[in-house]
Amino acid sequence: MELDILSLIQGYAQGYFLMADENGDLGWYTSRQRAIIPLDEQFRYPKSLRRVLNQERFSTAINRDFNQVVAGCAARDSTWISTELQGIYRELYQAGWAYSFETWQDDQLAGGILGIVIGGAFIGESMFYHISEGSKVAMVKLVERLRDRGFCLFDVQMSNPHLERFGAYTIEERYYKLLLRQALYHRCNLE
Repeated sequence: MELDILSLIQGYAQGYFLMADENGDLGWYTSRQRAIIPLDEQFRYPKSLRRVLNQERFSTAINRDFNQVVAGCAARDSTWISTELQGIYRELYQAGWAYSFETWQDDQLAGGILGIVIGGAFIGESMFYHISEGSKVAMVKLVERLRDRGFCLFDVQMSNPHLERFGAYTIEERYYKLLLRQALYHRCNLE
């Protein structure tokens, strides 16, 4: 799939996201139900994570090792992040649109979240961990960062039980697109 950076950003700004199918063919997708992580008091996390956060075992970083986060997100038995899509994420990163929000334990990457920033929207593409609790701490710290920086939308595309533990909920596509349009008018910086 031949896409330039502007076409990619326009696709995401219209509510689409890229995925590779089981054959590795890349395509644009959307959903009638869109999952978001709340950035208000509805955001929550497991009580067991509070202890981990209080221990301050992990530090956070942005784009310290973007390529390793992309590789970590793609390293699954079954993944929708094809080699081609990994390359697209790297292009978006080099153009200033894609980010990795990372947790580190000493000099080891513990976990991370891969996402695209457009205006006041953080579009979460994937997350992973190498060290237990690494991605969960990344989620909590990323939400804090998004709040501090004035973001108004944290899109996680599709819900699952793990994300629901953080307060993720689904909304109708038309309402999602309204929130996305509003978020595009904000000028937020993750760094």
